[in-house]
Amino acid sequence: MTRLARLRRSIEELFPERHLYVRSGGAMKAFILTSSKQMMIAGVVAGGALWMGVCTAAMLVNLLSTSATDREIAQLKAQSERYVADRQARLDSALAQLNAASGSNADLAANIEKRHAALALLLTDLKGAPGAAETLTPAINKALASDGANPARRVEMVRAGQEQLLDAADSFAKSRADRLRLAFRMAGLTPSAFVPKGGALGGPLIESRDPRALAAVLDVDEDFAVRIQRTARDVSEARALTDAAQDLPFARPTGGAAQTSSFGVRFDPFTRRPAFHSGLDFAGGYATPIQSTGPGVVSFTGVRPGYGKTIEIDHGRGLKTRYAHLSGIAVRPGERVGLGQRIGAMGSTGRSTGTHLHYEVWVNGRAQNPNRFLKAGQYVQQGD
Repeated sequence: MTRLARLRRSIEELFPERHLYVRSGGAMKAFILTSSKQMMIAGVVAGGALWMGVCTAAMLVNLLSTSATDREIAQLKAQSERYVADRQARLDSALAQLNAASGSNADLAANIEKRHAALALLLTDLKGAPGAAETLTPAINKALASDGANPARRVEMVRAGQEQLLDAADSFAKSRADRLRLAFRMAGLTPSAFVPKGGALGGPLIESRDPRALAAVLDVDEDFAVRIQRTARDVSEARALTDAAQDLPFARPTGGAAQTSSFGVRFDPFTRRPAFHSGLDFAGGYATPIQSTGPGVVSFTGVRPGYGKTIEIDHGRGLKTRYAHLSGIAVRPGERVGLGQRIGAMGSTGRSTGTHLHYEVWVNGRAQNPNRFLKAGQYVQQGD
C-alpha cells in the first residue's frame, strides 16, 4: 500500500491537476484536466509515436530488400556478359584452329555430322522451354547455312554455326536458371531445395562423369564433349526449376480486383487496434470469380472461425494457399485443381466488413507474405 501511495504521488506530481480558462464573447469558461485525463492524452501520443516508428522501420526494411534484389540482378547481368565474351573468345580460337588444320574435307564432314547428332540430343531437352525457340532459331539457321560456292568455306561456316549454337544454348540455359533462382529467392524460397540431387538431375548427356567416356559415346572430340556436358547440366537445372515454378502459387487469385490490405500489422477494422494481418485482401464485386494460384489438391472446404467460407489448397513441398470470406465454393476436398481454375466466388462471410477475398500463403505451417510470391510470378513471366 505504501508503494502504491508513492506511485500515485509520483504520477500526481508528474501530471498535476491543471485548470484552463477560455474567454470567448465576454464569457469565461473553465476546463479541468485531471491527472487521469493527462495520462490518457500522454498514452495516445506515445502510442502514435510508436506506430510511426514501426511504420518507418517497415518502410526502411522494404527499401533495403528492394535494393539488395537490384544489386543481385546487376551482378547476374555482369556475369552473363563476361560469360558471352569468354564464349566468343573460344569460338575465335576454334575458327583459327580450323583454318590452320590440314584435315581432309571428308574428315571435317564426318566430324560435323557427329557434332550435329550431339547437338540434336542436347536440344531435345530444350524443346518447349519458354523463350528457347526465339533464342536458338537464329543460331540454328546459321549452323545450317550453306551459302557460297567454296565447299571448304561452307564446311567452315557450318562448324562455326555449331559452336555458336552450343554457346546460345548454354547462355540461354544459364540465363533461364539464374532468373528462376532469383524469382525463388524473391518468394523467400531456397532454389536448391527444388532441384533434384545427384543422379536424379539430367539425362543421357550428363550420366557419365568422365568427359572422355562421353566423347567416346558421342564420337566427338573431348573438348566438344566437355562443353556439351556442361551445357546439358545447365539445361537440366533450368528445366527442373521451370517445372518447379509451374507448381508454385505464383499467380493472382482474382483478375482485376484491387488489393486493399497488405500483409503485416494493421489497424483491425473491428477493434480499431493494431493487429497482425496474415494475408492480402482483394476487393471486388459480389461473386467475382476466385482462381487457384497454382496447381494442387484441395485439402479443405467449409467454414472456419473468422474466415467464413474457406478453401485451402495443398501445392506440395510444404506450400498451402487459403481463400477466405467466399460467397460460394466450386470444388471439393481431394479434388485436383490446375493453375487459374475457378474454385469459388468472392463474398463477405465470416469476420468481414464488405465483399472481398482474404488470400494467404503458408510454407511449412507458417504464414508468408503473399506479395513476395506475386512479385516472383511477375518476374518469371517477364522472362518467358
